[in-house]
Amino acid sequence: MTSPADAPLLSEADFVAGFLAIGDERYHHKHPFHTLMHEGALSRGQLQAWALNRYYYQSHIPQKDAALLARSDDPVFRLAWRKRLADHDGVNEQGAPPGGIEKWLKLVEATGLSRLQAIRGEGILPATRYAVDAYIHFVSTRTHLEAVASSLTELFSQRLIALRMESLRQYYPWLSSGLDYFTGRLTQAPEDAEFALTWVVKHARTREEQDAAHNALRAKCDILWAMLDALYYAYVQPGWPPPGAFHPEKI
Repeated sequence: MTSPADAPLLSEADFVAGFLAIGDERYHHKHPFHTLMHEGALSRGQLQAWALNRYYYQSHIPQKDAALLARSDDPVFRLAWRKRLADHDGVNEQGAPPGGIEKWLKLVEATGLSRLQAIRGEGILPATRYAVDAYIHFVSTRTHLEAVASSLTELFSQRLIALRMESLRQYYPWLSSGLDYFTGRLTQAPEDAEFALTWVVKHARTREEQDAAHNALRAKCDILWAMLDALYYAYVQPGWPPPGAFHPEKI
């Protein structure tokens, strides 16, 4: 029997196809919570819970990217990757557009919650905190190749974002003032994904490294799925928010 270390190197086409297959199977576009969202079946309170909890993830993306940057001794890689920090944190220049974090706060406000509640993390689910913190730990402790590969969920996000924008505009018109985040990601995510995929393909030089890169993407998909599992359990079925969590009826 061939051991994983002795397995033949995948061709570039098969290596890339592996990422696409993982996304088709595991990306959170198929989660029941998103299905309800895109069918217009969520209440305002459920969307508030989603926006509030997702902010914790959004606000930690720059920390994830900074941790990943700190591990690279390649200035070319760092120059390309630091664009992500500007995309999310914004640029400290007069007249510069807001970054993704500020745009997500606008979405939180459009749901009827305060930005201060999101910034403080008041009422977020324990599972949200654990999942996001686990992602930062993954990026900080696994190989640089695995850390970069974990970002490849962006390969699949453009289609989900386009569907989400259409659904939110159709079913939740009161959210229209908070959709700028998604507009920006329609172009940012594909650009980021193209660079990351090219880099991973170039630097996965053994079958073991290729398998590790695939598994890193699976791990990231699991993290995103787990966050939605927690939202579904707390706010859809059976609808049991844990102690200290946001309660829509208490608005």
